[in-house]
Amino acid sequence: MWHKTILIGRLGKDVTLRYTPDGKAVASFPVAVDDGFGDKKTTVWYRVSAWNKDAENCNQYLKKGSLVLVDGRLTPDPKTGGPRVFKRQDGTEGASFEISASSVRFLSGKQDGEQAAQDDGDSVPF
Repeated sequence: MWHKTILIGRLGKDVTLRYTPDGKAVASFPVAVDDGFGDKKTTVWYRVSAWNKDAENCNQYLKKGSLVLVDGRLTPDPKTGGPRVFKRQDGTEGASFEISASSVRFLSGKQDGEQAAQDDGDSVPF
């Protein structure tokens, strides 16, 4: 059995890079994917994790507003088998779709990402 998820969207925050105890790089960043137009437009947020050299490249070249194509797989919550469910600071519940990236392609140049970050008024849920 096998599954694959591909999404194209913009980073909602700058990349967070950390290292595992055995020295593997892990980059985390939220990606917003818009669907529909006008009054029917919705935004779906995904939390993306990239590993090793991909993680270091994401940290070096991506920032809030950058357009990316992420190819990977959904990572379910081990407790529920679905999206990770959490409580926000205001007490409401939310869900996070998490993607473990097998590759991340940078679709916008440096200036495109800067402009999108300035134009973006949406808030990031996580």
